[in-house]
Order: sequence, then structure tokens, then C-alpha cells
Amino acid sequence: MDFTFTEEQQAAAEAARAVFSGVAPDGVPSPALVPGAVAEDIDRSLWAGLASSDLLSLTLSPEHGGAGLDLIALCLVLRESAKVLARVPLLETCAAAMTLQRYGDRQLAAELLPRIGRGELVLTVGANGRSGHDPAELAVTARQETAAGTIPPGREGEAAWVLDGVQSAVPWAQAADWIAVPAHTDEGRAVVALIRPAQDGVSLDEQFSTSGERFAEVRLESVRIDSRSLIDGPGAWEWLRALLTTGTCALALGLGEAVLAMTSEYTGKREQFGFPVATFQSVAVQAADRYIDLRAMEVTLWQAAWRIATEADGKLPAEGDIAVAKIWASDGVRRVVQTAQHLHGGFGADTDYPLHRFHAWAKQIELSLGPAAAHEEALGSLLAAHLLG
Repeated sequence: MDFTFTEEQQAAAEAARAVFSGVAPDGVPSPALVPGAVAEDIDRSLWAGLASSDLLSLTLSPEHGGAGLDLIALCLVLRESAKVLARVPLLETCAAAMTLQRYGDRQLAAELLPRIGRGELVLTVGANGRSGHDPAELAVTARQETAAGTIPPGREGEAAWVLDGVQSAVPWAQAADWIAVPAHTDEGRAVVALIRPAQDGVSLDEQFSTSGERFAEVRLESVRIDSRSLIDGPGAWEWLRALLTTGTCALALGLGEAVLAMTSEYTGKREQFGFPVATFQSVAVQAADRYIDLRAMEVTLWQAAWRIATEADGKLPAEGDIAVAKIWASDGVRRVVQTAQHLHGGFGADTDYPLHRFHAWAKQIELSLGPAAAHEEALGSLLAAHLLG
């Protein structure tokens, strides 16, 4: 396999490193020291920096003021963001914008996408359903109707959609201007609704992530949206879900790489019996195992991102590559931070040192990806349905 990045993709990664170079992982209070949220809002100054560096418009088409790059470029930027625990909904905003661009109403896309690229709008996605265990699209119903309850022939496009249901653990929903919510119609089709948090029928109940960030349980009670705000193209929700999942794997990779670098620096300086502990065989073997984890996370991430970006055929559908990436990311990021804590000793739990914060973020990523065993089961089902030979 050739995972050589294009010049444009490498330039995006370099621009991201420049923007994130000034971000401190301990820029907000520790989740171990404060009850509730570590901050009330996202990092607005960083958001503005991403916009001014054209990183928010990276995957938008030139007609909307973007660079027209793909998911691989976005994952390169997400990887860098995770190394500093960037407190911005970069993944959610870009994934929702890409879905709107690919499947949504042309007029609405023309109105919103340039503003998203300029950093004027923040988007997030409710992708966890009621509990995180059931399909997210089943947690909300979408029914089509007009004010009179009927749809006159020839005027279907003017009909409103009414949404009812709950999406739990929606990241940074309080800071968002739009929330993309998966739902299902009476016919069982999966759709994506774009709602505004302040509109009638929408309520946000405060929740907090493992990393201490503000989440929300978004409740929808007879929320009416126009037909433009409902993305109902075939495969729209599946595409959005694939973007979110693969992007989360990129976050896991970047975080793991930062943690292993911290561990290498610490064990190289920490001495015992007159020698750096990094020279001890037991320490070196554990670090090497985690390096192997990261390389496996990396190759499976790029395979999944490439399948999505290019829509290349394979013996298995792209869901198989995504499942493999999730298996490695979910288990890998956990093993990396656990080994880092072990090799740091008690110093790893010191709240004046950023490792504990990386551990909290890693646990949130692991929870959002779900257990590796579930992805192994999904992969097994795909293998059973698509005989390889």
C-alpha cells in the first residue's frame, strides 16, 4: 500500500501544526479538580485561528470558498488537534458541512457553507441516540406534514418536517449554531435534520463528558423544520456516521502519539540506580508494544479514510475497513494511556502534569468509539455476508 500524502494534504497538516503550536493542553482547569464543565465555551480564539488559516474550509468545494480536499486531509488536521487536546468541534463541524455539501439542499449549502468556512458558524452532531447503544437514527422520528396536515400535489417541497425524540451526549451543543440530528421517517429511511438549538421545541439538558467538556441531551418535541433543513439523500446518515467514526480514529491516533512522546521524554530523563529508566528492558518492551499499537492504528485509519474518500471497491464494503480502524483505535488508545500512566508512576496522576488530562480524553474517545468486541462482531458479520476468495 502507498500511503504517501499529496502536497496539498501535507500542506494542510503543516498549517494545522502551526495553528496548534500555541495551544496548551492544560489551558483550562483540570476535570479532576472542578465539578461540572472545565469551561463554558469552546476555545473561540483557536476557532478563529483555524478559520483564518482556511482549515475550517479545507474540505469545502471552491464554489463555497474551500480548498476542495478530502477526508484524508481532514484526518491529518484532526490528528494534530488531538496532540494538544484542542477544545473545538472541528470534527463535528467539518463532517456536518461535508454531508450538507454532498447531500443537502443546494440553496441552504450556498447560504451556510461559506459562513462555516469563515468560522462564523459552529456545527455539532448528535450521533449517540438515547443511550449510545442503539442506532442513533432510531432515537428521533421525522414525519412530513403541512400546517393543515396534508401535502397538496405538486407542493411537496413546501412541506415541513416534525421531529420528536432525544439525542444524548451531543458535544458542545450549547456552543453550536446548528445541530445535525439523525432521525428515521415513517418509511424507515434514515435522514439527517439540521436544527437550531434556540428554536421552539428544542431543549438542552446539561451533561458532561469524561474529559470535562460540556455535552447536552438534546430533546425535540414537535420541532418543525422546512424541507431544506432535512438531508434525506440516500446514504446521507451513513456517510456522516462514517466521517465521524474515521475522524474519531484520527483523534485517537494523534492523542496516542502525543502520550507516547511524553512517556519517551519522561523515561529518558527519569533515573533509577543511576540509569534512565528508558534503558530498562521491561520499560523498553512496554513502550515498543505501544509503538506497534500506534502504527497499527495509523495504517488502519488511512485505509478506512482512503476507502471513504475515493469510494474504491473492495472485497468488503468500506464498513469493514472502518470496523478494523475502530478496533485498533478503541483498544489502542486505551493501552497507550494506561502504559503511560504506569511508566510515569505517581507522577502521571499529578494534576500539575498534563498526562491525566490526556487519559481523560482518551477514555472519552474510547467510549465514543465503543468496545472493540462490538466492532469485531460487526466485522465478522461482514465477512460472513461477503465471502472472500
